[in-house]
Order: sequence, then structure tokens, then C-alpha cells
Amino acid sequence: MIKLLAVDMDGTCLDGRSRMSAENLAALRRAAESGILVVPTTGRSLSCLPYRLRSEKFFRYVISSNGAQVTDLYTGEDLFQALIPKRRAMRLVQLAQSLPVSITAHVEREYLVRGRAFWLLGRVVFGPDAAASICVENMNRVLRQHAADVEELQFYFFTERTGRKLRCMLERHAPDCRWAFTNQYVEIFSASASKGAALAALAARLNIPKEQIACIGDGENDLPMFEAAGLRIAMGNAVPQLKEQASQVSRTNRNNGVAYAIDRWILPEQ
Repeated sequence: MIKLLAVDMDGTCLDGRSRMSAENLAALRRAAESGILVVPTTGRSLSCLPYRLRSEKFFRYVISSNGAQVTDLYTGEDLFQALIPKRRAMRLVQLAQSLPVSITAHVEREYLVRGRAFWLLGRVVFGPDAAASICVENMNRVLRQHAADVEELQFYFFTERTGRKLRCMLERHAPDCRWAFTNQYVEIFSASASKGAALAALAARLNIPKEQIACIGDGENDLPMFEAAGLRIAMGNAVPQLKEQASQVSRTNRNNGVAYAIDRWILPEQ
């Protein structure tokens, strides 16, 4: 019997245009109503959860910033944190500023975006999901003013050459961090942060064994989450590595793959 369902957002619950379908949302509600703890598990900051979830009350815990943080929404408490030390984050931002990149950061649950043009672009691309993003002029100054360490950094690049330079920079100057590249950006987080570590910490706190945990995902950053779950469901659009590790493969995120997975493999077990 499944007691906890960790479900990724982008590429899983959301389609390619960052929209959550009514079918997926209804399936998540059904799972919660059956007694399953539904846990949104995302690379986003907490403030930028999909807007269709923000008014919902069927979930209590959120894993955000690729596992850097687990938050209890009922109490406001952070149950788990694995953060980049502020001085390290500031140094990486300083080095990145010498390259043609756009910079964002997750700090104290907020999503900070350097530069008005890139901030406006995010508002256009992500619509209501980006409504809580904050535009800043000088990222290092803002990080210096915050007392907190940093959940995640993101550097957006526009050529393969810049991407290679970023990789070399990280290999040299970020020994206590991990990172994940796409062809457009790199996400940087503490070496102790992962969706799997966060999920395992939450499950231990709630005394839920691995065999009673299910997860659904699509990307490489979901691989650690698969290691912490008994039932591992990959989306039809998932990367090959995830499908290889999956217990089941669902439909794609364009075809309500989350709803299909919940109704076929999770709720029938209750």
C-alpha cells in the first residue's frame, strides 16, 4: 500500500508550456483523498510552485530547489535543508558575471532573477507560475544582504562555448557543489542536496518505509528520487536513464501521464 507519492512538476505534472491539466490535478486530489501524502517535488523555488497548486489544500509537504529544502506548509518549518554556503554562492556569481550568462538564485524560498529583460522573459514563458519571481539588479549585492545560505543557483547560457566555460569554472571553483546541465542552463546546488536525500529525510521523519513510497518523474534530477522509492514511475517523455530504472512507464506529459499512473498503479493498491 502506497502512503507517500512524490511527484515531479516540470515535464511530469506540467506539459511543455508549463500547464497542469485538470485531469492531472484531479488525480492528485483523488490520491490525497484516499489517504496518500502527495508531495510536490520540484527544481523550482517554493514561491514558484505551479499556480494551480497554490490554492489547493490537499498537500502539506513540498520538496523544492532540487531537494535543497523540504517545507511543512502547515507549520512553515523547513524539515530538511542542504544549502550552498553564501560565500561560495557569491564567488560563483562573481565568476559567472564575466561570461555572457543570465543568473537566477533560490534564496529563502524566493526566486531571484538578475536583470529586468530576463525577468520579463520568464514572466512571458511561465505566465502565472512566475508571478512571485523577484527582479534584482545586482545579484551579489542581494546575496550579501541576505543572512541565509543559497538553495540553488542557475546560470543560463546561449552558446556551447559558454557552457563549456561554465563547466570548467564549476569543476575548479565548486568542489562542494553538484550541478546538472541542459543545453540552455546549469543548475547548481549543494553536494548534499538531491530529491532523493530530501525524500528519504521526509520519509524517515514520517516513519514511512521505502516500500510504501511511489514517485513519478521525467528527468535526470529525478534519478536520486527513484533510489528512495519502492514504486518508480517514469513518464513516457522521460530520459532513457530514468526509464531504465523505472518500475513502470506511463504516458507522456502531453497525455496526462500523471493521472494515468495514479489510476493504474497507485490507487488500485489502496
